[in-house]
Amino acid sequence: MVKKLMIIICVALLSTTVVAGDFSKVGTAGAQFLKIGVGARYHGLGEASVAVADDIYSLYWNPAGLSGLRASQVAFTHVNYIADINLNYIAYAGRLNSAGVFGVSATMLSMGDQEITTVDQPDGTGEMYTATSFALQFSYARDLTTRFSFGASLKYIREEIHRETANGWGVDFGTMLYTGLNNLRIAMNISNMGPEMSFAGPDLDVNYTPDENDPNQDDFVSRLKVDPYDLPLTFRVGLAYNWLFGDNYKLLMAIEAKHPSDNLQQGSIGSELDWRETYFLRAGYKFNYDEEGLGLGAGFRTGVTETTDLILDYAWVDFGRLNSVHRFSASITF
Repeated sequence: MVKKLMIIICVALLSTTVVAGDFSKVGTAGAQFLKIGVGARYHGLGEASVAVADDIYSLYWNPAGLSGLRASQVAFTHVNYIADINLNYIAYAGRLNSAGVFGVSATMLSMGDQEITTVDQPDGTGEMYTATSFALQFSYARDLTTRFSFGASLKYIREEIHRETANGWGVDFGTMLYTGLNNLRIAMNISNMGPEMSFAGPDLDVNYTPDENDPNQDDFVSRLKVDPYDLPLTFRVGLAYNWLFGDNYKLLMAIEAKHPSDNLQQGSIGSELDWRETYFLRAGYKFNYDEEGLGLGAGFRTGVTETTDLILDYAWVDFGRLNSVHRFSASITF
């Protein structure tokens, strides 16, 4: 019965990736760094993660998954992204006894210095600029029943380009349902719900001359109008199931459908082979993405002390014409 149910749901989820039409709405949302996932484990799964997340990286994929934590955990992820862009992520989560689990994380995206060019000086002015994006997030999750958990996050978002800045906030909501059919679980997540953001700064102030033919006319100090932009609102729904093979092996299978507000509907599938909860091999694939496709990964978990575990994960993701991206993650449970 479980296998039949999984086949039906898998077909339904994957079918949503081909009914969205031809209009992708690319470029209609800003703060794109919020769409760069964290945690190498989940990229090795092809980002089929919403129903899998049960550790500190649930802060990103589905805050409801935080309720699965039974101890405190800290984590760090580094991503050497395309075009010499770097993304760093650090997080902490801990249990408040029976009150639930809380977590906090910080995400920083940065790039190298770029030379400023203008219409009059297309080869460069000799000045440099850079751009950074930052998000600080607070999350909370708890079990509402023995089979159903709920989580929510509040995040502060800031983007900078040279001397211009944009500030905003967003919220995430997630649920995790254990169906009672062995360990089959179904989950959903809505992320980056919030008001529009817009840039402001001194470089937008310009002098304006109403009548250039009138030498007695003084200039007016004006400000260039900047259009606001939406956050990259994303809805995810997925399921996951574990098969046990003897006492040593466990095979995880997961599938997810994703509906971003600024692109076509997308999907992903992923699998993870677990040996004694110590060594892990992963593979996943993304559907209906412009460049991303295959993802592969591996992980290792070892005890440092009697009460402390170290978890190391690595993932390789194919970006097609943009080459590949390597991701590394480390977390400590104590």
